[in-house]
Amino acid sequence: MINNNIQIATVGGGCFWCTEAVFLAVKGVKEVVSGYAGGNVPGEPTYREICSGLTGHAEVIQITFDADIISYNDILVIFMTTHNPTTLNQQGADRGTQYRSVIFYHNEQQKKIAEIVTKGVTPYYEDVIVTEISEIPVFYKAGKDHQDYYKNNQGNSYCSYVINPKLSQLRALHSDKLN
Repeated sequence: MINNNIQIATVGGGCFWCTEAVFLAVKGVKEVVSGYAGGNVPGEPTYREICSGLTGHAEVIQITFDADIISYNDILVIFMTTHNPTTLNQQGADRGTQYRSVIFYHNEQQKKIAEIVTKGVTPYYEDVIVTEISEIPVFYKAGKDHQDYYKNNQGNSYCSYVINPKLSQLRALHSDKLN
């Protein structure tokens, strides 16, 4: 049976290692690729260039998902509730434009859903949501060492202190959407 309802979502919620780990646990997600998008420097950027904050790129993930199992709306609700969408250019101790909260939409329907979801979660936050909603520019895949980071580095202190709490929050809020 051929499934014609495979879609792509691109989001950035700080370090891509965290968002990748979150979405790899979600039912209907086929693939998560860490990368960069939204910069103003031509050519494929390196991780070192991104970390400088000078390229304007954000750390993002591209999520390939089966919309018959999980909707784009649900993908965005999970995204908006597993990172802090109210801090400008910052997630926890990570600071800089590369760590901004962003939804890159792939079509007008995704743009509308992003606006609706963002408005819908606003009452749950004391501060103003600063998540950028923009059309997807060029997406650059990050290096191999950034793919499946959590799976390959669970003993790392960053995983213990930053990613594990996000996964706990995911389980607490969205257990019905998990593998």
